[in-house]
Amino acid sequence: MAIDFTLAPEHEEIRRRVRTFVRDTIVPATEGLDPGGRRDEYLRVIFGLRERARAEGLWLPHMPKEWGGMGLGHVELAMVQSEAAKTRLGPWVLNCAAPDEGNMHTLLHWGSEEQKERYLRPLLAGTVMSCFAMTEPEVAGSDPTLIRTNAVRDGDEWIINGHKWFISNARRASFAILIARTEPDVPEGVRGATTAFLVDLPQEGWQDVREIETMHGSTGHSEIVITDLRVPDGQILGGRGNGHRLGQYRLGPARLAHCMRWISQAETALDMMVDRAVNRYSHGSTLAEKQGVQWLIADSAMELYQCKLMVLHAASKIDKGEDFRTEVSMAKHFVAGSLGRIIDRAIQVHGALGYSTDTPLAHMFQQARWARFADGADEIHRMRIAERTIAAYRDTGSTSAATGGLPL
Repeated sequence: MAIDFTLAPEHEEIRRRVRTFVRDTIVPATEGLDPGGRRDEYLRVIFGLRERARAEGLWLPHMPKEWGGMGLGHVELAMVQSEAAKTRLGPWVLNCAAPDEGNMHTLLHWGSEEQKERYLRPLLAGTVMSCFAMTEPEVAGSDPTLIRTNAVRDGDEWIINGHKWFISNARRASFAILIARTEPDVPEGVRGATTAFLVDLPQEGWQDVREIETMHGSTGHSEIVITDLRVPDGQILGGRGNGHRLGQYRLGPARLAHCMRWISQAETALDMMVDRAVNRYSHGSTLAEKQGVQWLIADSAMELYQCKLMVLHAASKIDKGEDFRTEVSMAKHFVAGSLGRIIDRAIQVHGALGYSTDTPLAHMFQQARWARFADGADEIHRMRIAERTIAAYRDTGSTSAATGGLPL
């Protein structure tokens, strides 16, 4: 039985190259770089880093080689994403950051040849950015069958009206993948009512109202009001009525890619926790010698171990073409929660220093909170996991299939 948690030598070499590139090129170039400062200098530096990544052969790790990528499977991608996410701009520099990463997969799988040339090629080249417009403020974001944004056929065009929010990257996007209801006869709560449209931006009828402020400040997540937006029928992506299927296809691997990046942040927090513990002296010994602190470290190490195993197993199922929905749901729920818990423990070990902005922990903690509802709230994933576990038992008399189908 082949269970091997080592990487092939060529993939280990890729991991080493990504780690070196992040540490020796991206971090020094971006330290002290202020996005709110001289805009021309900021753009020169970050786009220069993209050219360096392309020259180093570290461009598009998630895309097939015939489309200019590195051709990595999801298991190999896990180690690239986790190394890249050691710094905030890492995934963007390698052109494998959300939401563009998920949109690339979507266009490759669902796009016509014309749509791939018009939208996917520039996205792969890094000359444009994109957004995915599905979430709405009036309905539960975890239930896309309730979408109210509607599209009405008018000759060879569709007239779209609606309201979207938390649309990541919208202000920088050259196009959007917009999900709208096109089938009024399909009841709410039933799949098959929505369609995906490719929308060129900027465009009359698409109003970017504001960039929503969150607990960690401006985020690049926009609120959009859509009024009589006209889109040609040829801009439908993936076929009429397939909006839900397209969205779910996109979100599965995208959820796991988030987990890969979150593992990197959790590991950074654990490293900082241990470093603080071995160097901070208090009440006759270092913090590392105190049982209370040791338990915080031990709990974090165990959780991180679980996170890595879950992500690697789910990634292997995707690579094998197996049903990965339960495993990705489990990983997304568990890794998101672990991220917050591990960072919180690291802050506790740092004391007041951790609560300040003198270390990155406070900002990491603010960023981490969104993980528990982005791409599916904790409660939705737990509900789906329970449903599949019950279904597995009813079908086979055992829950084994719902717990990874592992040989244990």
